[in-house]
Amino acid sequence: EVMRYAEFLKKDGVIGFVAPSFGCATEPYRSAFDSAKKEFSRRGYILVTGPNCYESSGIGISSTPQKCGEELTYMYINSSSILISCGGGELMCETLEYVDFDKIKNSPPKWYLGYSDNTNFTFLQTILNDTASIYGVCAGAFGMKPWHKAIDDTFRLITGKKLRFTGYDKWEKESLKSEENPCATMNVTEKRITPAFIGSKRIACEDTDITFSGRLIGGCMDCLVNILGTKYDKVADFNERYKEDGFIWFLESCDLNVFAIRRAMWQMENAGWFKYLKGFVIGRPLVFGQEMMGLDQYEAVLGIIGKYNVPVIMDADLGHLSPTMPLICGSVATVSIKGNNYSIDMKLI
Repeated sequence: EVMRYAEFLKKDGVIGFVAPSFGCATEPYRSAFDSAKKEFSRRGYILVTGPNCYESSGIGISSTPQKCGEELTYMYINSSSILISCGGGELMCETLEYVDFDKIKNSPPKWYLGYSDNTNFTFLQTILNDTASIYGVCAGAFGMKPWHKAIDDTFRLITGKKLRFTGYDKWEKESLKSEENPCATMNVTEKRITPAFIGSKRIACEDTDITFSGRLIGGCMDCLVNILGTKYDKVADFNERYKEDGFIWFLESCDLNVFAIRRAMWQMENAGWFKYLKGFVIGRPLVFGQEMMGLDQYEAVLGIIGKYNVPVIMDADLGHLSPTMPLICGSVATVSIKGNNYSIDMKLI
């Protein structure tokens, strides 16, 4: 198999919005989404909004699982150059039986952008359909004023202008986004520190100079372990198809505490997912800095994968604590770390 890549968004192109997870029915999400649509219109794009984008009649998702799955399939096959998800949520997994993965595979490839609960599509689109997807911000993020560099980076990625990204200087511990201030820009207050390890051994910052390459695969652990062992879990086959490239797993977590992260890592490892490893890029967990019974967010991960003796970057700009750099799931990436700085350079091969 050969990985399939969609064409990037052209000037005057069509952007489709879908809500297979939560929609943008309530504040501050509605106003942020409307602001994002205005911004895209101002830049000359044609917008198509799926039927569930302003819905909140579902449980943990915008509408019924059937309507969500049908919207995603229909919008993928019919409209637009790219689909951007309205948001994350809780139960996108329930939509999967209504998503026609075969129809999607047999139509021209299209970019899909989203993160968190959207792992249910970004990951499976790559694993099942050999089609690259983009793990990155959802639609409402484009409504912030002004755009943070990470939002500009994501825009430059979807328009094909930029495929190499570097870590951002600071990250956001407390968002200022609220019903009263739905378009607040990122409140970046915390200096980014990106610890690097080889196996479980931390590399002193001044000695760090590591480069590794492999095919990027991953997403939100909460969703990944939920898919694991189901009929959608074709990771073993995928690993064999692309074993010549080896794999860089990018992983982040939402609701998991440090013990749940450790269990998730154990589960993925014991399911045989971590084969042909080249390295890991681990995002900041939403529950940052937690320690329980002597277990912290670093040992939660390294206690399981340290034995592989591959490079591991922790607290990367990925996931639920902004900013997040956009990653093309399925692309071949070269990750370089020098001191506290790192870059991810993606190739569409």
